[in-house]
Amino acid sequence: MDAASAPATAPARHTSPATPTTPAAPVSATSAPDGRRTAGLLILLGSGLSNQTGAAVGSLAFSVLGPLGVVAVRQYVAAAVLLAVARPRPRSFTRHQWGPVLLLALVFGTMNLSLYTAVDRVGLGLAVTLEFLGPLAIALCAARRRVDACCALVAAAGVVTLMRPQPSADYLGMGCGLLAAACWAAYILLNRTVGRRVPGAQGSAAAAAVSALMFLPVGVVLALRDPPAPAAVAYAVVAGVLASAVPYLADMYTLRRVPAPAFGLLMSVNPVLAGLVGWVVLGQHLGLLDWAAVGAVVAANAIGVLASRR
Repeated sequence: MDAASAPATAPARHTSPATPTTPAAPVSATSAPDGRRTAGLLILLGSGLSNQTGAAVGSLAFSVLGPLGVVAVRQYVAAAVLLAVARPRPRSFTRHQWGPVLLLALVFGTMNLSLYTAVDRVGLGLAVTLEFLGPLAIALCAARRRVDACCALVAAAGVVTLMRPQPSADYLGMGCGLLAAACWAAYILLNRTVGRRVPGAQGSAAAAAVSALMFLPVGVVLALRDPPAPAAVAYAVVAGVLASAVPYLADMYTLRRVPAPAFGLLMSVNPVLAGLVGWVVLGQHLGLLDWAAVGAVVAANAIGVLASRR
């Protein structure tokens, strides 16, 4: 998923996977008119669909650019969007501020690279479901209720089912999905730190810019060694727009209008959207048992969100 949107069950909502320094926290259920909340929910659902479609489109360029090349282009697009919106002033950053910003940049790049590698090896639905465990784990670890322990068991059962031994099982790909989950969890926590130390979204924008610079040699090598076909580059750019720019701008809108529980419920649908997009766009089919496992992970988050309202 790119740093684009994480479940609202995560403690102190990290702002948006792609923009962890949220300009404003989700509003309460009664603080926005029904029409604006409905529009926010529809935009949030569209953002999730855009995010997964972007990942699917990006994977169409794997045969030419590879996951590394596609992620590099995505990082460039994410940096361009965040820099245009946040307009950071890095010269004013102190060493105290630069520390978490640089760590965030490293985690940002690693998260996207591990996710796209997982998508390439095990498919979009499984990769996104595994990555989703990152924010879900943070939410469950911060909770102390019996229902949260039950949610953790349900999610664990789903993961065990997805990773069950099979003749065609790609454990390296699954490992990359779990690495993406760990990075997403770290991304959430680092975003909170960056948000406290750097005003507005400047920290996230600076981190995106640094991450793009880290991937700059990749783009140079690809361009000089074997210039890719324009179609492949276009796929990667579209992936950056759909999976970075659109979710970021959508989150900026919805975080001010959508109640946190509703935000969490809709975000939990991302693994399902990934499975459907993978099937429609890429022809990747999940078996009934796999769908049941994905449903278990989604249900764990949904139950946790609903229980938190009581």
